Parts: sequence; structure tokens; C-alpha cells
Amino acid sequence: MANELREGLKAPAFSLPTDGGGKAQLKDYAGRNLVLYFYPKDDTSGCTKQAISFSEHIADFEAAGAAILGVSADPIAKHDKFKAKHGLSIRLASDEDTTMLARYGVWVEKSMYGKKYMGIERSTFLIGADGKIVRIWRKVKVAGHVEEVLEAARALG
Repeated sequence: MANELREGLKAPAFSLPTDGGGKAQLKDYAGRNLVLYFYPKDDTSGCTKQAISFSEHIADFEAAGAAILGVSADPIAKHDKFKAKHGLSIRLASDEDTTMLARYGVWVEKSMYGKKYMGIERSTFLIGADGKIVRIWRKVKVAGHVEEVLEAARALG
């Protein structure tokens, strides 16, 4: 099940629409490493900082042999506006029905001001060229995270 995902297991397959009218599937990344990061909402402060940081380091990730894909439940139109507004160069995918988010165990109950609701736990999965999960970061804090993921991607060679 979703919460049982751990390092060494095969990453769950997915097929999601992306910004710019594209589509992203796990199988598209076969043979290369994938940084799959989940974030709560377009255009909020932490999510914006994280997306800008991944965009600023995209060439470093490519040099390390890793692609980057950000996923939230926001609609594609919102992703397109978010990318344009902040000059983002990374791909963003949408899982509006939260099926894939649930498979990865990142669609969780959250609480704010005593009110419970379902939302995305900021998480990152580093998936190896063989489709297996190499590393998982849960409850991510934005500061320094992209650099830490980059180091892990470089270590894969």
C-alpha cells in the first residue's frame, strides 16, 4: 500500500497531464534518474521557493543524469500560470483526482488552526534509472532541500 512505499521498491507507475499540454509517465524516464517532488499548491511561498530552486539547478540535475517532475493537485491551467509568472523551467504535472498522490502516500490528513483536511505532504522521491525508489524525503523543509537532493542524484552517477 501507499504508506508502505520505501527505498528499494519499484516506484508506482503514473500517467499525468503536464504544463504546456504534455503528458508525463513513469516509463518515459526509464534509463535515467527522476526527481519526483510533490508540493501542496502553486504560487504559495514555500512551493514557489522550491520550484524556483529546482529550476535554478536544472542544469546541475541534468548533468547528474536526473530529470525533475513536480506534482500537485492543482489544474494544468494553474501550473501554466505559475510557470510563466516565475519563469520556471521544470515540468509540472497535475493529479487533480489524487490517485497518484495516494499511491505515493503523500495525500494525507493535515491540520491547520484545528481544522482537519486532506492535502499533499511536501515530499521528494529519487527514482533510479531502473524504476526503483532510491531515496525518499518526507515532510520536506524547503531550505537546503534541493541541494541535498542534487547531492543524492550525483551520488547515483
